[in-house]
Formats: sequence, C-alpha cells, structure tokens
Amino acid sequence: MATASTLPAAQIRPAAHATTRTTLLIIAVLMITTVVARALPGPRTIDDAFITFRYSRNLVEGQGFVYNPGVATLGTTTPLFAGVLAGIAAVTGGQDFQLYAIAVSALADAATVVLLFLLARRLIGVDWLAALPGLLWAISPMSVTFAVGGMETSVTIFWMTLTMWLFVTASTSDRWRWKEYAVGVAVALGLLTRVDSALLYAPLFFYQLGERWLTTRGQPLIARLPWRTWAGGAVVMLPWLMFSVLYFGSPIPNSVTAKRFAYLIEPGSALAQMIQTYSNPFFEFDTFGPIGPMIGSVLYLTLSAFALLFVARRLPRLLPFVIYPWVYFAAFAILNPLIFRWYMAPPLPALMLGIVVGAWALLRPLAEREGAAQRIAQGIVGALGAVWIFTSVNGWTLTPDHGPERPTPRMAWHALELLYERMGTTLREDYGVTAETRVASGDIGAVGYFSRATIVDTVGLVTPELTAYYPVDPALIAEGQNYAIPPQLIYDEQPAYLVTMEGFVRLGLATEDRFTEAYALELDWPFPFYGASMQLWVRE
Repeated sequence: MATASTLPAAQIRPAAHATTRTTLLIIAVLMITTVVARALPGPRTIDDAFITFRYSRNLVEGQGFVYNPGVATLGTTTPLFAGVLAGIAAVTGGQDFQLYAIAVSALADAATVVLLFLLARRLIGVDWLAALPGLLWAISPMSVTFAVGGMETSVTIFWMTLTMWLFVTASTSDRWRWKEYAVGVAVALGLLTRVDSALLYAPLFFYQLGERWLTTRGQPLIARLPWRTWAGGAVVMLPWLMFSVLYFGSPIPNSVTAKRFAYLIEPGSALAQMIQTYSNPFFEFDTFGPIGPMIGSVLYLTLSAFALLFVARRLPRLLPFVIYPWVYFAAFAILNPLIFRWYMAPPLPALMLGIVVGAWALLRPLAEREGAAQRIAQGIVGALGAVWIFTSVNGWTLTPDHGPERPTPRMAWHALELLYERMGTTLREDYGVTAETRVASGDIGAVGYFSRATIVDTVGLVTPELTAYYPVDPALIAEGQNYAIPPQLIYDEQPAYLVTMEGFVRLGLATEDRFTEAYALELDWPFPFYGASMQLWVRE
C-alpha cells in the first residue's frame, strides 16, 4: 500500500494542506528563528527611521502629527508605522522607539515567514521544502538589517504577503466572503505603511477585476465587480485621505518629491542596483565573489520564469505575487530614483518564493514520479536550499566593528548614524540647543531626534518650501557625491547651527567668504564617507 511520502505530488497536494504536527513544528521553528535573528544584533537604527520616531514622539507628547512642532508637513512615508509606535509608547509610558520598532518588525516578519510557507506548500506539497522561502527570509541579511534598523520594511512586506494569502485562499462561498473585504483592508494598511506597495496591489487589482468580470458573465454590473474588496479598502483609506488633506494639505508624503529634486542621479544607476540585488538575493557574493551573482543573474531569471508558468497552471491567483518583483524591477529601472538600501527589500520574499518554486517546477517530471526519482528531486531542491541558507548566514559577522558587539548582518552598517547621534546629543548637552533653536542639516534623522531642535531640512523632506532651491548647480557637487547644500538656502534661512558632511559643502559654502565670515567651523570629526568629516558650523 502506497504511503503519502511515495505518492506522486499531484496526488498528495490536497492532503498537504491539512494541518499536522509536522506543519505546526515547522511553523514554530520558522517563527522562533525569525524572532531570534532580530533579537541578536540589537538596535542598528537607520537615519530615516529617526524621522518616523520623531513624528511618533511628538504625537505622544501632544504636539501633533508633526516633525517640527507647529508645522504640519507629511515628511514620513509611513504614517501607519509612526502611529503604531506612538500607540505602543502611549500604552507603555516609555519612548524607546528603537526597541518598539524592532519588536513590531520581528512580529511582522514572523507572520510573513509563516505565510510564505503556507503559500509555498500549496504549490510544492512537501512541507520541509515549502519552508525554504520563509526560512531564507527569516535569516536574510537584507531582512534583518532593516528590521533592526527601525524601518517600516518588515510591516510593509507583511501586509503584502497577507494580502496575497487572503486572496489566494478566498472562495466564492458565503463562509469566505469576509476574506474579500479583508483583502481590501490589507491593501489599504499596506499603502499606509509604504505607498510603493502599490506596485504589488496594481497587478492584484487588475487580476481580481479580470477574474471577476470573466466568471460573472450575464450578472448585474455590481456582481461583476470586486466591490467587497473596494469597500474594505475604502473604510480604512478614506478617513486617512480626508485627514491628511485637511491636516497636511495633501496625502502624498513630501519626501517623495523632495528626494527627486535634491539629489544628482546618474542615468541607469537604479537599473544597475536592481540587477545587483536580483542576482544576489542570498548574498552569494560574500561567499563566492563575483562568480556568485554572475551565475545568479541567469539561474534566478530562469527559475522565476519556470515559477511563473507553474503558478499560472497550479495556483493562478498567486500570479500577482510572482510577477511583483519584476514589476518592481521595471518601475524603479524606468523611473531611476535615488536608491536607498531598504528599497531593495520589499520584492525579495516574492523573488525567493519564485526561485524555490521554480526549482521545484523545473524538476517536476522527477518530483511527480514514485520512489527514488521523487526523492532525488526533493534532494536537489533541498541541496540548493542548503547552499542558499549557507550563503545567507555567511552574510553575517560575529564581530561587527561598530555598534553592539553581537552577531549581525555585515550590511547592517550604521556608523554614520552613530556619529549623527553623537552630534545631536552634543548640540543638546554641550551647546544648549532647545526646541526653539534652528539647526540646519541634510540628514535630519538622528540629529533631529537627539537634539530636539527645530530642524531646517536642507533636502526639504519636512520643509517643502526649501525645495525651491533645487535643482542645485552641478558645479557645487563634489566628485563622488550626489548632493550639495545650496548656499542661498543657508543665507536666507540663517540657522544658528549647520550640521553637514564635508563633501556637501566642499565646492559650495566652504569656499564662499560670505559663509565663512558668518559661520565658524566649531567641530570637524573625521569620517571617511560623504567627504572627509562631519562638521558643525556655528553662526557668529
């Protein structure tokens, strides 16, 4: 008599959906691994996260949803995450936003890896292989870096993955109609966490609309539209839209346009970074050098293509998720924005799922046979998974050269943020800076958070009126840099202090007598990025 382990995959797939002790054990291991991987490194907060933390702190302290008290500007791209952190602070009575952010991200990632497992097992039908995408994301240096970096990335990815699980598992029976509403709610929450999640929701919207339209021919118009999903999304999104228009004047974060104008972006730079990331999702470069991404660029594109065809036949509702990494790739390559490191993370869970499923689909002729052939197919996919796990772990270090001396991904570099934190603390404790003191800075996260000063944001993220000084004359941008502070901005605003990296003023402010006569260089801390040092200029 044949056992479940020897039946062809096509016959065991339905049974694989049942919950077993093995399934529960895998879920527990995935969740524990995820949480431990985020607890180990300790806070390694990225500068932009401190902008969100300051919004949260001001909200809790009764100053409103603002960065600079009294100035209602939407300068954070993640209003929901800021609200969640503020809620935790209000309940606990504390303000350890770095810890709150890690805790929320760890829980979000723990849920995401389980959802990846549940989606993969619907296609693969072998639990231990289906666990690979979730496990790879749990230990990924990319995933962990932005979780411990205080960013909203983990929460954004959770909403997107939850949306797909709800959509894939929804049916037309009355019992599951609530999932149609829930899809809309999850979409809205994802957009409120990070607006570029729309790059997944757009193909999902068109797929859902097309599916409903084709399967309801002859029915009334309302029955041919996914109105429950739309209603669920509207319930969440419309109140925010009305509030943001009345409070900020626009629901679009000012930082979306400010970064576009302020930085010098070379043509094709986004495309190059996207190719580097997609050919190195498991940090193969750290183990194999350039040969790893070279092989990956061909292998992962091929496996993704096999996954696309396999999903189209076996689980077509998952198509938007499998397509999403490539929609994301195309959008960023065409628009060519300045790429920050955390922009690379959102498409990776779907890409990892596609790679694993693609490997399984490629070996399907063996996998659907009985006996040794099936075990060989599973063994090959498992061996690939073991290599990817090894290269991902090899992207960590036991001895980081800055921050807490604890195991951490090598890419979780935050030496610049630590220096900015020191500068912000120095301004408050040694220079007596208060909330009324005006401090200008190009990077406003840690400086603004720790100094508590009124920040003159020279990029314009939270001071939209200052975008009028851009684009800056390219002659002011030093070699190897992508930004320079417009001199006229400083002359017009006359901040009491200017915090800057040396490279941002080398060919501009630092060369002008008008500036050096009005400001004295008070501190000059050597630092080998964005020029030669971090500087503090004081108006005399």
